[in-house]
Amino acid sequence: MINSIIRNTETNELYRILYIFDSFVVLIKLQRETAKTFIKNLEDLNSNFETGYYEFVEDDNYIPIINEEDLSIREKEIRNDAYKIIEFINIEPDIYFAEKRRKIILEASKKFEVSERTIYKYLSRFWQGGKCKNALIPRFKNCGGRGKEKSNGIVKRGRKRIYALNNDEGINVDEEIKRIFRISIEKFYYNSKKNSLVTAYELMKKEYFSDENNNINPNCPTFGQFKYWFQKQRNIKEEVSKRYSSKKYYLNNRPLLYNSTQEAFGPGSIYQIDATIADVYLVSRFNKEWIIGRPVVYFVSDVFSRMITGMYVGLEGPSWVGAMMALVNSASDKVKYCREYGIEIQQEEWPCSHIPDSIIADRGEFEGSIAEGLINGLHVKIKNTPSFRADWKGIVEQFFRTINIKVKPFVDGFIDKDFKERGGKDYRLDAKLDLYTFTKIIIKCVLYHNNYHVLKNYDKSELMIKDNIECIPINLWNWGIKNCSGRLRKYSEEIVKLNVMPEDYATVTAKGIRFQGMYYACDKALKERWFEIARNKGTWKIRIKYDPRTVNYIYMIDENNRDFDKCYLLEYQEKFFNKTIDEVKQLYFVEKEKIKNIEKNLERRKMDLYDEIEKIISEQCVENISFNEKSKSERISNIRSNRLIEKQINRIEESFELKSNQNSVIFENNEEDEMDYLAIFKKKQEEKINGK
Repeated sequence: MINSIIRNTETNELYRILYIFDSFVVLIKLQRETAKTFIKNLEDLNSNFETGYYEFVEDDNYIPIINEEDLSIREKEIRNDAYKIIEFINIEPDIYFAEKRRKIILEASKKFEVSERTIYKYLSRFWQGGKCKNALIPRFKNCGGRGKEKSNGIVKRGRKRIYALNNDEGINVDEEIKRIFRISIEKFYYNSKKNSLVTAYELMKKEYFSDENNNINPNCPTFGQFKYWFQKQRNIKEEVSKRYSSKKYYLNNRPLLYNSTQEAFGPGSIYQIDATIADVYLVSRFNKEWIIGRPVVYFVSDVFSRMITGMYVGLEGPSWVGAMMALVNSASDKVKYCREYGIEIQQEEWPCSHIPDSIIADRGEFEGSIAEGLINGLHVKIKNTPSFRADWKGIVEQFFRTINIKVKPFVDGFIDKDFKERGGKDYRLDAKLDLYTFTKIIIKCVLYHNNYHVLKNYDKSELMIKDNIECIPINLWNWGIKNCSGRLRKYSEEIVKLNVMPEDYATVTAKGIRFQGMYYACDKALKERWFEIARNKGTWKIRIKYDPRTVNYIYMIDENNRDFDKCYLLEYQEKFFNKTIDEVKQLYFVEKEKIKNIEKNLERRKMDLYDEIEKIISEQCVENISFNEKSKSERISNIRSNRLIEKQINRIEESFELKSNQNSVIFENNEEDEMDYLAIFKKKQEEKINGK
């Protein structure tokens, strides 16, 4: 067919079919600025196709696609004038024969007063461009060698300087200067110091274009040249990554080619969860004068439908406790939940009480062993995003912004941009809402979003378009439940709570089930006499779950992982009642710190004691005592008699002597006998000391 493109498989040359008559085909070569036609036999051309010497090419990149509105007046004038010439000379088939074409072009040259060369150029462009009028549009974009580097010469390139000292016209940037530019940008600009481009230029001049006295070389390039080559060779990824961080690049500068909805097969396939600290200050429900700070808001969002499936507004977190509350809410009956806040809804308005197939969270609450209950107990896959990559949870992040926009105009105590600025308003003093009322407002916002908010940028599937589905979360949710293979699963609220609570190990001892220094008991342990067994045979470990907000109970997991036993804090542990696990840990930490401080002082006292003992021994020890005159048996043979003598002496020294008074009773005593008795003991003591 006319305008078809064929390719020579051996030389890779391209040709366009211009005309077909009788048994001949007119071709023109495409890969030349100006080309002449040649005629080929139709049978020979067909045989060349059969042997594979020629083949057809589907893509036609030589026919220009131009928007008429984008053309300038000058371009249209040149194109129209050229087309008038083509209309005059385009006499088929005469124009394809060299002798006849020559006469036609000479006639046109005289008529339109243009050169033969110009007409040949128009004709080549017309034929190569598929015989369309727009093929004659002037190619101004090819003028000037745009994008091509100019060769260095003696003459300075670019415009002349308006203000030039001593006729200094400047220098051309050669390869050596470009090398210095690259080194300087890498050294002074692409680093964590975040130098400005002007500073990088100044540092480059100091290092590469100045002498020992800091005199600048007159052949130093200007800042304009430095900036021009910087912009020309600029690498945004390298610049942001090295000046800030690679995480910041992927957050704010990366190409946006990813759509998270593509991974979600239906409702419940992927949930996103995230928390934020609300920009509003609240007061206490018990005393409106008490400002309790800003609440933490958690949202759980379904990626497929954009439904908010769970939420938590409170003072916990951002932490696992807050995330735990949001996940439990996601699996709870929303009619019952809304009724707690005085809001009556139908089940159809918020039909989300399920556990998803997977959850996307950040590297905080869901990292580590604390999320194993979800993974193992409820078979939920956890996908943690890299740090500082809030864009990976864009759906729930965007909802935070939507909530702020809706709540801000009506709520007192809402933080504005001038918060903490000098002279700015202290919004904390305007706080009037309590936690209960603020939660009620957030529930209303969630209900509006789920049932009425139009998702303008939602990428609908072909089936959604066919079913004429409106991009409202509740509609997408219901359509997905009906038509897609969602991954929603239903568990009782007790099971969900048990699995999202942190897991740890406790020890069965004779005093009770010990956990974090506290002791518990349960019916099963008492019936099976665990504590007696532990006292007589030794302790053992058991797996438990606990709520960090209260230590009153822990939950012992059954061996089949389907049931649990509730363990109660023992009565004599009443000092721990209604305390949190963090408070108990803090108590033990303080006690241990006190013991360490006491032990630290005791160490010094103990060293002092050792010094005093050594001093006493050194002062009282009798030296130069010789035992050579007696054998070992003789020395130990009189231990009993020696002990008796020593005891009698000690008795006399240790005996009580009361002070005499008028009413005292005096007993007669033979002083001479006592003196003789003492003399005997003293003599014996001296003999012992002297080794006799």
